[in-house]
Amino acid sequence: MRHGKKINHLGRTDSHRKAMLANMASSLILHKRITTTLAKAKALRVYVEPILTKAKNDTTHSRRTVFSYLQDKETVTILFREVAEKIANRPGGYTRIIKMENRLGDNAEMALIELVDYNTVYGKEAAKTEKKATRRRGGSAAKGKAAAAPKAETAAEVAVEEPKAEAAPEVKETPEAPAANEENAEKGE
Repeated sequence: MRHGKKINHLGRTDSHRKAMLANMASSLILHKRITTTLAKAKALRVYVEPILTKAKNDTTHSRRTVFSYLQDKETVTILFREVAEKIANRPGGYTRIIKMENRLGDNAEMALIELVDYNTVYGKEAAKTEKKATRRRGGSAAKGKAAAAPKAETAAEVAVEEPKAEAAPEVKETPEAPAANEENAEKGE
């Protein structure tokens, strides 16, 4: 029985699994995102997140420890130079797993695993949602001026945009279509 055993062996021997996870972790660090099966992505997250945490402390000992897991000098260099700077303020959760459609060949569950700080799509949304400091004291005259100004701007913008929208829908019919209709009419008569 496998009670309490949390590691997913992925149907491989110990040495094969360690080599595969090291290669996948290196690819993730180099390319910032990889596509793999869901089970491998979950196993990779458990494998790579402690390595990323270790990379935040740039010492000889931590470099040697990370190298013992990854077995690739270039990857270790990129990890400590580029990736460690981006994840310095993050307390954890360096990777994101996004489920994808099943693979066509064997219907395996596929997933995209990526480094969170390198995704520009979610980074832009986070910047927009930041709240500005609001002031509680304000005169009623200031509120009236602020409310009137945006309404005037929007009305001007709408007036400018309307002529552009009317000029766009011009569609010309091709001369072939009427000729084809005439030929069909002659055959039918």
